[in-house]
Amino acid sequence: MKSLLTAVLFLSLSTAFAAAKSKVMFVTPKDGETVPQTFDVHFGVEGMTVAKAGEMKEGTGHHHLIVDGKPVKKGEVVPKDEMHKHFGDASTSTKVTLPPGKHTLTLQFADGAHKSYGEDYSSTITVNVK
Repeated sequence: MKSLLTAVLFLSLSTAFAAAKSKVMFVTPKDGETVPQTFDVHFGVEGMTVAKAGEMKEGTGHHHLIVDGKPVKKGEVVPKDEMHKHFGDASTSTKVTLPPGKHTLTLQFADGAHKSYGEDYSSTITVNVK
């Protein structure tokens, strides 16, 4: 019984640790930062590898930047419009131009067919554009 409990605890901790390591994040800017109307945005990901759109290999995908929107549900294709910027070329940075005011930026990671990995692979920050 004791070894069973130890195994369950180990698996629970291993799963929690693995989940904690898998994420996307904004390298710059930081949440709450004041930025000029045109500014650089740098993306990061842990637990996945950045690859070009069209490559359908497990554990890979590419970034999407959503301006003033919400994460895309897991399995849904990320729209391609003014609000949803695709980086299917596997880039990890871009320049963004926004009007003055408060804006949200959501980073969404998706597979080679632009199908979202869901909220587990998204991150949202707020920037103040001066």
